[in-house]
Amino acid sequence: MTTFDKREEGFEKKFALDEEQKFKAEARRNRLLGLWAAEKLGISGDAANIYAKEVVAAEFGEGGDAAVVRKVTGDLSAKGMAITEAQVRKEMTELMAQAVAQVKAGK
Repeated sequence: MTTFDKREEGFEKKFALDEEQKFKAEARRNRLLGLWAAEKLGISGDAANIYAKEVVAAEFGEGGDAAVVRKVTGDLSAKGMAITEAQVRKEMTELMAQAVAQVKAGK
């Protein structure tokens, strides 16, 4: 194996690790967002964890961050809470930093 091949393999492994951490951080952020929304909805305990899992699943079922925002915004609006997509996206941004820190810490 040449030096170039070794470097290429190293870059590929780093890329794969970075993508895995990104995926984990996004899933963690969505879980944290689900717990945040559950609190606003008055849901606690096991029901809050179940709701958080539904928020995580929304990304995979309907497609990306937009689906997560739609679910949370829709659920909060259905309970009579005036919340905008921009507010939910702001919370997602704030929670992403927390999620990245948790993933890097191995939590």
